[in-house]
Amino acid sequence: MNNKGKKSGWERPAGENLKREAGYYAAGMVEDGMVVGLGTGSTIAYAMERIAERIQEGLRIQGIPTSYQAEIRARDLAIPLTTLEDYPELDLAIDGADQVDGKL
Repeated sequence: MNNKGKKSGWERPAGENLKREAGYYAAGMVEDGMVVGLGTGSTIAYAMERIAERIQEGLRIQGIPTSYQAEIRARDLAIPLTTLEDYPELDLAIDGADQVDGKL
């Protein structure tokens, strides 16, 4: 029997795929030695997963979580953390947006 065109098993909703792509894109902007602000949300979760993978590949960064939830997630993924007291200027901040003004 030909399964061409049939969906098999669970498939991620299209919106979730876009969130993953956006998160991975943001993670790709992180460069070695950066201090990175780590936000909260489903899109950022994908970015943090990819950053953690890159750290295992040799990337060296310091993360500054913007919330307790982001701190817990970063620690679970073994992303090295620091504070704004130690690094008052960030090289990059990654966070999500619930809404965007269409006039931007």
